[in-house]
Amino acid sequence: MYITDIHNHSTYSSDGKSPLEDMVLSAKGLGLKYFGISEHFDYDYMAAKILVYGKEINYIDERAYFTHARELQKRVNNNNFTFLAGGEFGFAENDFCTQRYSWVIEEYAPDFVVNSVHTVNGQDCWYAHYFEGKSKQKAYRDYLETVYKSLFAPYRYDIVAHVGYCSRNAVYGDNKLNYSDFPELIDDILKTIIQKGKILEVNTSSRSAGSEFLPDVDILSRYYALGGRAISFGSDAHGTARLCDKRALVMESLKKIGFTHITVPVRGEYIEVEI
Repeated sequence: MYITDIHNHSTYSSDGKSPLEDMVLSAKGLGLKYFGISEHFDYDYMAAKILVYGKEINYIDERAYFTHARELQKRVNNNNFTFLAGGEFGFAENDFCTQRYSWVIEEYAPDFVVNSVHTVNGQDCWYAHYFEGKSKQKAYRDYLETVYKSLFAPYRYDIVAHVGYCSRNAVYGDNKLNYSDFPELIDDILKTIIQKGKILEVNTSSRSAGSEFLPDVDILSRYYALGGRAISFGSDAHGTARLCDKRALVMESLKKIGFTHITVPVRGEYIEVEI
């Protein structure tokens, strides 16, 4: 069985815990066939001047990352293991972000791009202050509406990541993002992913979301019912300890829904890997 884990981070990301080479060699040691690093390109943070605990985050050194990653690829890639050097682009609806992400694609040609929503109206919806004064319905709807807008980003991307990110650290007790709470809006998101030929990610860094993975089975089942078949797996590991976390659980859940393969984006080609 081929093993994939496509959404992960090293210390080139502001919140990474393990060096890039450690991540890659650990993945190879686990027997992965396709392993993706998608470092944070936090231009959404940069545009909104977001501070974390009163400080500016350490933004990625694009040249250093891609130079190191390409050198590693030459050393470790073979017929049994493919390390992919990608990027996670935090969507924000402004020209600064659009231009910076387009520049990264033009300058460095990432092997794949993960389209993520972390910020909503200038706030990262992982932090508690995003939820202050908002009902769960309001906070989650604002997030989902931003996810929908992100699908029309004018730069290339392959994967739509962690739908339900806003629930990871929410403050509502029952944090789960349910399909039944936003059926029309979630349908718009899923239908657009399908129409645009993008890949929906299953992400196992769910924290206190009330789900083992994001999005949960109800949304994944609806995606399948609408005709969606392109699914990727990402543990969203920021260190070697969480690589492939909950992968067996996800594969079992996907097979019960009807999915037969994982889709891996490799420099514009979408490779189907049997579950």
